[in-house]
Amino acid sequence: MTKVAVLFNEPVSETKKQDPYDPKHNLDFVPVMDVHEATPFEDYEDIVNRLRSLGFGAYSLNLADNFDLLVNNLKTEKPDVIFNFVELFYEEVTYEKNIAGIYELLGIPYTGAPPHALANCQSKILTKKLLRAHKIRIPDFVIIEKPADEYPHNLNYPLIIKPAYEDGSGGIDNDAVVYDHEAFSRRVNYILSDFRQPVLAEEFIAGREFNVSVLGEKDPVVLPISEIDFSEMPPELEKIVSFQAKWDPLHVAYHKTQPVCPADIPAGIAKKIEEIALTCYEIMGVRDYARVDIRINGKNEIFVLEVNPNPDLTEGLGFMRSAEYAGFSYNDILLKIVNFALERGKNLK
Repeated sequence: MTKVAVLFNEPVSETKKQDPYDPKHNLDFVPVMDVHEATPFEDYEDIVNRLRSLGFGAYSLNLADNFDLLVNNLKTEKPDVIFNFVELFYEEVTYEKNIAGIYELLGIPYTGAPPHALANCQSKILTKKLLRAHKIRIPDFVIIEKPADEYPHNLNYPLIIKPAYEDGSGGIDNDAVVYDHEAFSRRVNYILSDFRQPVLAEEFIAGREFNVSVLGEKDPVVLPISEIDFSEMPPELEKIVSFQAKWDPLHVAYHKTQPVCPADIPAGIAKKIEEIALTCYEIMGVRDYARVDIRINGKNEIFVLEVNPNPDLTEGLGFMRSAEYAGFSYNDILLKIVNFALERGKNLK
């Protein structure tokens, strides 16, 4: 029986379910708290159970930042394939690629992107440079690496200011969009001091935002395109997918950035989006499954914002929502992703 190790790295605090809504929060809206109530541990155990139902011998392991536990487990259990959910190690997101490198050194096939793709996509700087070199349209940008008295640039306002190496919208809140030099300098200094990494400042593309999920390795396909609907966003909030919009159910942005899948797009534009997403998938070297984030301005010009390897696989959300609209069940996708890795593993023997 083929053995699958479902590996992840979560702090113990993440094992607790979110507190139910308390009216004492005094919000001017009632948050929807039951969007997804399972803890990460429960999600991974669900995946293990699904893999077992598909005929695999599967188990899950929380690495808990324990390198010896990782190596000893792989040597003892000898899994045939790893379903890789590790996104950081020692609380450092840039170590994601290192963990994938360990799998390769041990000769164990694993799901998702290889180390070089994880490294390239982790750095918004490298992503921008690689895409631009291949003539993919991206917002004009500058990189700021250290504090200064002034930050001269030739970009057109408004701008959006981001940490260069964070993911999951880390460091992006409503103040990330700036309209003048004073706000620009203030935000740059905040990112440099609080995140201690280079700053990416890019022209803000006002318009529609799309998540484009891609599945496969040798012959990848684009799944139904999803749009982020900003139509109900309060006027005081920027039309962006901020950290609060992704992760804070007690913030109004969480409830006013609703996905629409499939997106209502003219066929010609949808085809261009699909072609660009597949090209980005190839340029960045991702595989198995990924998401390309795109914005379209009022002239129907398509701008690529980011390429996200190994996106979240929560049932009914994000990548899986698009997969379901394509006619795939959750188990179908899990099986496909594992089989992609097993097929690569044949070349390791």
